[in-house]
Parts: sequence; C-alpha cells; structure tokens
Amino acid sequence: MQDKYTAVWVSHSSMSDFLECPRAYYLKNVYRDTATNKKINIMSPALALGQSVHEVLESLSVLPKQSRFNTPLIERFHEAWKKLSGKRGGFFSDSTEFKFKSRGEDMIRRVSREPGPLAKPAVKIQKDLPFYWLSEEDNIILCGKIDWLEYMPDDDTVHIIDFKTGKSVEDVQSLQLPIYHLLVHNCQNRRVTKASYWYLEQDSGMVEKELPPLEDAHKKVLTIAQKMKLARQLDHFSCPQGDGGCHACKPFELILQGQGELVGVDNFGNNVYVFDRTSRDDERNSMIL
Repeated sequence: MQDKYTAVWVSHSSMSDFLECPRAYYLKNVYRDTATNKKINIMSPALALGQSVHEVLESLSVLPKQSRFNTPLIERFHEAWKKLSGKRGGFFSDSTEFKFKSRGEDMIRRVSREPGPLAKPAVKIQKDLPFYWLSEEDNIILCGKIDWLEYMPDDDTVHIIDFKTGKSVEDVQSLQLPIYHLLVHNCQNRRVTKASYWYLEQDSGMVEKELPPLEDAHKKVLTIAQKMKLARQLDHFSCPQGDGGCHACKPFELILQGQGELVGVDNFGNNVYVFDRTSRDDERNSMIL
C-alpha cells in the first residue's frame, strides 16, 4: 500500500547534494536540530539573489497572460527583496547587498524588455509541490518545482523552461532536465516537446537543450534514488574527502558546533543560518529551483 509519509522523497536538489557529498545531504535533508526538531538551511547572497528573482518570475504563471505585467516586475522584485535584505539574505555589508540586488534588478529589467514565453500561455501543474511515485516497490517519490511550462498551442504540448540566475552554465551531466522531464510527463497530461535553460544574466539568454529519453531518465534517476534510500537505511553518510570535510558539508558542521548566526525560519519551517562570507566568492553556492 502506498504511503507518502513513509516514502523516501527525492528531488533534483537533494540528489545533487547526495552526489556531491552524502554528509552534506544528510545534514541538509535528514538531520534535525535536537532542540527545535527543525532542519537546518544556510542562506547566502547568491541564494538570496536566486530566490528573489525566481519568486518574481514564477509568480506570473498563476496569472492570466493579459494581466501578468499590470504591476511592473521591478516593483515585484523590490517587494521580494525586502524579505531577504540584510542578514536574512546573508548580507553582512551594504556594498555586498547592493552588488547582488543590482544584479537582480538588471535581470528583471532584461526580462521586462523581452518577456518572451512569460507573455504567452502557460501550463500550471495543480500541485503546490509536483510529485509522483518514482518506484512504488522501493517506496520512493520524486518531487520538484518547475520554473515555467510554456504552452505550445500548435501541437498542444509543453516547453520546460528553467531560470538560471548564476554566472555558470549548467553541467551537461546535470540531472535537472531528466528529473524535470519525468516530473512534467507524470504530473500533467500534455507531452513535453522542448526544454530550455534561460540564463537571465547572460547574452546567450534562452538555450534549448536536448530532451533526455524518459526511459533513460527513469533508470538513471531511480539508480541514484535507490542509493540514497540505502544510505538512509544504513545511516551511512560519509564525506568523500574524509573527516576533514569538504566545502559542501563544512558549513553545516560549523552550525552543529555552535557557529553561524540563526536569522529565522524559512517557508518550509527550517532554521536559517548565515555566515559572514564577505571575503569569499559566494557564486559557487548558487541556488537551483
């Protein structure tokens, strides 16, 4: 019998965490603070930037296309930014916040000038968090949010679009498109015929990618999900770089040691911590949504 409450839930972000460092995956996705019973999350300037831009653009999909731009996008962005201003967004200096906010404003203005698919009909999956049973036998559920689904009226199909707010190009080995293809195929009725990354800060803009075959995507994703389930069953989550840790798990280890600053609780009920990273390159912590 299916029971989503006992199932292992996996997503693009949790799989990426696991593949990079099982210990980081554990501390971010499994561990709960013994005092509050809440998971822990770390906010950084790059994450705040990505979250704010995504909030503005994704919110348009629930609006009729003729009214999506009644409120200027830059106004929506400024409202979204207020939620993550200062330490809540990992900003420890006005200059750092100004730099990241300016980048966000530039992205939003670029989209406002050339909205492309955002001005066209969109498909909205009727679930707050789209999910389906990746494997009933293994009791594994695949979940995730897709940034935008453009409706293609000529053949009644959909186009998957993922917004990119970072400066780096998505790795060709990324699981993102295989996972999104599976989710969209299984969570709504229209066929997927196209998938693109939209690099909001780059001249390249919309970059169409080859759709991974569903059967291949399923096998690849399920294999990794099974390894994640086994790690949870064995309670075995080791950092590939040993006891010294790596850049992915070290910040979480510091929180367990009492370091980091607790600045609040996010929309998922997780405790949010920040570190003073003013002297570090935060871009490597870019968020994928």
